[in-house]
Amino acid sequence: MINIAVCVKQILDPEIPAKAFKIDPEAKRAIPPKGAELVISDYDESAVEAALKIKDSYETKITVISLGPESAKSTIRRCIAMGADEGILLSDALFDDSDSFATAFVLAEAIKKLGDFDFILCGRQEGDWDAGQVGSGIAELLGIPSVTMIGKIELKNEKAIVERVISDGREIVEIPLPALLTVGSEIGEARYPSLRRIRDASKVEIPTWNAENIAVAKSRNKMLTLFVPTREGRCEFIQGENPEEAGSNLAVKLRQAKLI
Repeated sequence: MINIAVCVKQILDPEIPAKAFKIDPEAKRAIPPKGAELVISDYDESAVEAALKIKDSYETKITVISLGPESAKSTIRRCIAMGADEGILLSDALFDDSDSFATAFVLAEAIKKLGDFDFILCGRQEGDWDAGQVGSGIAELLGIPSVTMIGKIELKNEKAIVERVISDGREIVEIPLPALLTVGSEIGEARYPSLRRIRDASKVEIPTWNAENIAVAKSRNKMLTLFVPTREGRCEFIQGENPEEAGSNLAVKLRQAKLI
């Protein structure tokens, strides 16, 4: 039996245009548009798909773990509808506004409580903040090896042979188990659950663990400001009696600006 833990996050639909958001400068929070849909991070959905590809070939148990509000249970249920076996929600006011370290710490403590795993899979980065630190942080806290940006996973003699996506190709890495892998969309398109599986998953009870169940980490960072950046553009047309003169005038302007 292969045991896999997959860490997932519920986020605002990334298709919502940025102009639809407003900023509360006092609370230092983004205010989403009314009725905005919450979805699973697409990178984390790729991690679920990677776990299911392993399950297609080996006897496997997949446990989905999410840190977030009560609404994140819908994301866990979607993962179960895709083919995961069970899920745990980590929710407590003390977990709110966690930075990457605090999130990794809480997830690592939950994984310790759940027991031994052969794989821990995460998306290569968050679908909202894009930090890409939580997966590696979990591995460091658990003291296990990790490989990031995985596009393919194979098992051989209690080891994993993985393809790591790099800027100019792929790396083949052999890694002992247990291990943590962060997965990218190169793993393949995530499967869509059937209506029957969605219906069955909607009835699954998702236990919630709070700060009394696991160790609590407080954020190491303090947000000072949150704002929508202002964008300004200035354009100056360089004139001339003919193309040669216009080019000469442009060169003068660029030299004055110390660009050439």
